[in-house]
Amino acid sequence: MRHQAHHGRLGVQPSHRRAMIRNMVTSLFKHERIKTTKTRAKEVRRYAEKMITLAKKETLASKRDVLGFVRERDVVNKLFKTLIYRYSQRKGGYTRILKLGYRAGDGADMVFLELVDRPTEEKSTEPIADKKEKTEAIETTSEEVVGTKKKKSKEVTPAS
Repeated sequence: MRHQAHHGRLGVQPSHRRAMIRNMVTSLFKHERIKTTKTRAKEVRRYAEKMITLAKKETLASKRDVLGFVRERDVVNKLFKTLIYRYSQRKGGYTRILKLGYRAGDGADMVFLELVDRPTEEKSTEPIADKKEKTEAIETTSEEVVGTKKKKSKEVTPAS
């Protein structure tokens, strides 16, 4: 009987499940956002939040415990150097699940599992100029290109 076994089996063998969860937690800390199924995200969230809570102790023993679960040393360093300070005032709830829809192949619920309070990515670093300035710049460059083409074509006709 499975009394009070509150973790999902995920349809795989226990060793495969452990390896999959470790890899997904590592990817979550590395990229701060992963795309997965809803049931896997709920399972991975448990372990990711435990690792952050364990890392917030900032002891050598906790670092070794995290290294026993998350196998990439640079990801553990990122966790201990940046992520724990981001969540120092938070007492839990370090992850969020955003629903995406259904997967085309089998209809599984797809979600984004991401860390809360992650920095937003900006598309461009340059300030956007006025529309007039943009259109004037485009017109001047197009006139220069057209003007050079016309000059070349005029030079070719008198020579023949």
